[in-house]
Amino acid sequence: MPNHRSAAKRMRQNIRRNARNNAFKSRMRTALKKARKAITEGSEHKDQLVHEAIRVVQRASSKNVIHRATAQRTVSRLQRASNRANA
Repeated sequence: MPNHRSAAKRMRQNIRRNARNNAFKSRMRTALKKARKAITEGSEHKDQLVHEAIRVVQRASSKNVIHRATAQRTVSRLQRASNRANA
């Protein structure tokens, strides 16, 4: 338990931020899994799913849920896999 008022507030903030970050990461992972599965199966909706996954990853990056370079690397790999599947 925190001994100071400021420490108690910091703890409350950390709990809220942790929950929000975990929810965002979960949503991002789900979108990436759907997109990768669509690419490997050759689904007709794969371009839409890839686009959605890229949006979610970039939004997570903009909100500092994941690092900027991690987001760029993830998007690049996903886009490259999609382009290979289209070719």
